[in-house]
Amino acid sequence: MNTDQIAATHLGKKSSGSELYDSSLLVAVPREENRKQYNIDNENLPFYGWDVWHAYEFSCLTEHGLPVSRILKIKYNCESEFIIESKSLKLYLNSFNMTRLGKSTDECLSICKKTIEKDLSEKLKTKVLTYFLANNDKKTQIFDNFCNLMDKIDEKTLKIEKFKEAPEVLKIEKLQEAKANYLMFNSLRSNCRVTHQPDFGDVFIYYKSQNRIEEASLVKYLCSFRAEYHFHEECCEMIFKRLHDILNRDDELFVCALYTRRGGIDICPVRFSKNCKIKDADELLNPTNYATYGIRQ
Repeated sequence: MNTDQIAATHLGKKSSGSELYDSSLLVAVPREENRKQYNIDNENLPFYGWDVWHAYEFSCLTEHGLPVSRILKIKYNCESEFIIESKSLKLYLNSFNMTRLGKSTDECLSICKKTIEKDLSEKLKTKVLTYFLANNDKKTQIFDNFCNLMDKIDEKTLKIEKFKEAPEVLKIEKLQEAKANYLMFNSLRSNCRVTHQPDFGDVFIYYKSQNRIEEASLVKYLCSFRAEYHFHEECCEMIFKRLHDILNRDDELFVCALYTRRGGIDICPVRFSKNCKIKDADELLNPTNYATYGIRQ
């Protein structure tokens, strides 16, 4: 089966899932098909990175029937062969809702953590890390030093005409020395490749290069995702690859997308060049935090 057929196991279909624990609900989707389209070599990736997920509605029961609710953080490496399909993850996590585990809250969460890590690691064929956060844990604001890309352009003169991914609109200016750039665009929109439902997010781009990407051209490029149909992780990698192609080979580059939660789950892919020294993603990757920026709650 191709990627869309695999992803459509649950997506776009009425599915009641299970009231009791059921690992068979999980669906793994291969990364390779989309990467081939953009000349990303699975055996020699041009980036490092992680896929970070936050499930805000995880709940289960102790053996005595006491409800336990937490935010679940999931993290796995972008070098994995597969990604997890989001609806299948939601159905799988929902299968814990009426499942009784452990005599106490701590014991229940410990069993859940071990079970979820085992199931996801086996399905994705990579090491998956999970962490539980209390619902009253403080949200962490990140990327404070990134400036809004729209503040650097004249929107009255900017004309957006392409809404299918258009790398040809990107333009660069040669500088005499490398300069660090911290940019944020809060109007990223793409669409699910199976259901065609819209996905909204903020994208954060850091690069240090003698090639300055003209800000108006970058806005045009990011807007060109508006009628694209891809998973969140794919969009992040596409943006990274297109920017990587127009910068110098050894330049630092970092791309992170914080997507709005849908169905109680958000997906935050992050990709960065192998020489990138940026520290701004530390709070996102920190197992004890769930991070926010702007309106992406």
